[in-house]
Amino acid sequence: MIALIQRVSQAKVDVDGVTIGAIDKGLLVLLGVEREDDLAKMEKLATKVMSYRVFSDENGKMNLNLQQAGGSLLVVSQFTLAADTGRGLRPSFSGAGTPDQAKTLYDAFVEFCKAKGVTTQTGEFAADMQVSLVNDGPVTFNLQV
Repeated sequence: MIALIQRVSQAKVDVDGVTIGAIDKGLLVLLGVEREDDLAKMEKLATKVMSYRVFSDENGKMNLNLQQAGGSLLVVSQFTLAADTGRGLRPSFSGAGTPDQAKTLYDAFVEFCKAKGVTTQTGEFAADMQVSLVNDGPVTFNLQV
């Protein structure tokens, strides 16, 4: 399971010209599901995302996690993160999870974060989305479990 996280001062996702999810300070999480992923990996990754210390403390050092910084999550399904780009000029998606598996784990990731008390907004699974963000830093990390 893959989460590309970006520290943002604001982010939103639109579908058909309508904003369906938006946050101010927090993390934009692009979430990809691979074939071997399961609920245990989802919980491990969600915990890591929420605990990852990417927000600045009073000394300007990245020592605070999402909740310590008072941030929110915007979680967007991102099928293309599971691409194999090692050969040729066209990505292969043979390692990606099935649509049903990905939807189940995406929904579980969102609910897990909400259950931990994190304000969580979402995109729309499998929709054509337009994602806008102001990357704060810029700070971007690729987390995998």
